[in-house]
Amino acid sequence: MGIANLDALDEQILKLIADNARIPFLEVARACHVSGAAIHQRIQKLTRLGVLKGSQYVLDPERIGYETCAYVGLFLKDPSDFDRVVEELRNIPEVVECHYTTGDYDMFIKIYARNNHHMLSIIHDKLQPLGLQRSETIISFHEAINRQMPIPEIKNKKGSTENMDVEVEEEE
Repeated sequence: MGIANLDALDEQILKLIADNARIPFLEVARACHVSGAAIHQRIQKLTRLGVLKGSQYVLDPERIGYETCAYVGLFLKDPSDFDRVVEELRNIPEVVECHYTTGDYDMFIKIYARNNHHMLSIIHDKLQPLGLQRSETIISFHEAINRQMPIPEIKNKKGSTENMDVEVEEEE
């Protein structure tokens, strides 16, 4: 996967929409001093390049009945089962993240459950049958920080509005 070659206009657009994904394109255009069509084209290109991965509403888990959040470190009986286990985890709606990691765990997942009893049920009834050697669960009492990644500053600010081509560099 290559790194997208972004310019100053891309940087400005990303900073604006990262703060508010629902901001109208015309408002972004005014802030960037370009046309609405230019913003639309840039958003499409950033999406096509995979810089933007869509937009979504963020739900508050507690307000919809999910009071328990946990991070679970999974130890697989056979680490080569990773792909199969990931596919099975996709079928468990309470699993919202899955990471292949270094360190103690083979995989690390994030789960939301209605309560501790529901969490126990997910772990025993849905996770253990996947071929786990064991698991370690860490309950989160409160999410203190949740934010977007910082947008890197563009070093070459020249040609920010002229260069509409955003290329993806191939890794060597």
